[in-house]
Amino acid sequence: MNKAELALAIEGQLGNKKLANDALETVLETIIREVANGGRVSITGFGTFERVERGARTGRNPRTGEAVHIMKTTAPRFRPGTSFRAVVADPRKLTKAPVIGRAAAGTVNPISAPVTTVRKAASKAAPTKASPAKAATTKVAPAKAEKPAAKKASKKADGKGKKAAKKS
Repeated sequence: MNKAELALAIEGQLGNKKLANDALETVLETIIREVANGGRVSITGFGTFERVERGARTGRNPRTGEAVHIMKTTAPRFRPGTSFRAVVADPRKLTKAPVIGRAAAGTVNPISAPVTTVRKAASKAAPTKASPAKAATTKVAPAKAEKPAAKKASKKADGKGKKAAKKS
């Protein structure tokens, strides 16, 4: 699931695409700013985001074997919470998410449902105007016809390949 699909799942709960995007952006921006300032963000049941400092050290260039000085760095770290690890280990422990906001009564739980199901449910929950151009882009292109197997087999049997085919 990428950021757009996550926003789509949130939209299924909130019922508004702009509201869902704004909520997601606000949460991510807040976490990033706090961790960048050296703070720690703990979300009960989900995990902890924090900033870690790695000290300077000496490494080796794998190509030459020469010793290389590596400067100290800072990096973000995420440590999953106990319930997050438990659900990943056994997805049957996942509980249904409560319906928040103006979501329709028949919507699908976006956490446990596949992405395609969430898209279908979100489109049913919040109908939007579809332009003819967008509808045309969802069509599936026909499959390319393959060359007959006999031609492929005969070229391989010759052992001469493409060069022999061009000369004849």
